[in-house]
Amino acid sequence: MPHAQHKALPKRIILMRHGESSGNIDGAAYATTPDHKIPLTPQGLAQARSAGERLVQVMAGDGGSEKWRAYFYVSPYERTRATLREAGRAFGKRRVIGVREECRVREQDFGNFQVEERMRVVKETRERFGRFFYRFPEGESAADVYDRVSGFMESLWRDIDMNRLHQGDCDELNLIIVSHGLTSRVFLMKWFKWTVEQFEYLNNFGNCEFRVMELGPGGEYSLAIHHTEQELEQWGLSEDMIADQKWRATAKRGDWNEKCPWYLDSFFDNLADSDDSVEQEEEEEEEEEEEDGKQ
Repeated sequence: MPHAQHKALPKRIILMRHGESSGNIDGAAYATTPDHKIPLTPQGLAQARSAGERLVQVMAGDGGSEKWRAYFYVSPYERTRATLREAGRAFGKRRVIGVREECRVREQDFGNFQVEERMRVVKETRERFGRFFYRFPEGESAADVYDRVSGFMESLWRDIDMNRLHQGDCDELNLIIVSHGLTSRVFLMKWFKWTVEQFEYLNNFGNCEFRVMELGPGGEYSLAIHHTEQELEQWGLSEDMIADQKWRATAKRGDWNEKCPWYLDSFFDNLADSDDSVEQEEEEEEEEEEEDGKQ
């Protein structure tokens, strides 16, 4: 009874970036306003309201449960809180189980007040150094974000394992994480075990864009259930990454994808398919020892 075994798992984990902010249209805003206080623009507010309606459509769509519910995690930044507030207008109160402000899904820290000209030079340096490991002066690298997102995931799994997020007659739970572009990409990288090189090719989310990780019949999450192959290509996933997402859509939880190259093959050259060569060498050594003993 595969479905019963995984009944406590959320049906979907949805990552959504905030709406358009004043910093998205004018980088000079960061020189006078702390990053966490950057507000949404009127366009960003409208994007958030539209995104809320699209989220409800995803959860209440064809074949969905009548008893679906949503639980939100939100970055403490003003633009993410405002995005959640506006998106929430599309939800009835009985649909929302709860919400938690989660500091570990905040934006990458680029330093304190950010002078536009200086940041331009810094970001050019980041391109030469590598986007994942470059640490901003007085700020963070994407690798630092990876570490705190990893901690958040551990807490998330504890909540899931202890069934803390299921309430009442809910039989289809949706977790929605309202966060930032890089943080969301790092979340996907950690979840799907993508390499640093694969991360470097990922494209950012658009404002109020979201990615739906949906639970397959075998208990694995996949982007390929809700999203098309063309969308995955546009987001920067390689052919191998897309093939892995398709495999996950029907895979049983805990199975190993032997055709996934970055799990094994990309770390070694010419691994033997069996231990025959080693066994042959041992047999030859034993024969030589026997010959030496006869002499």
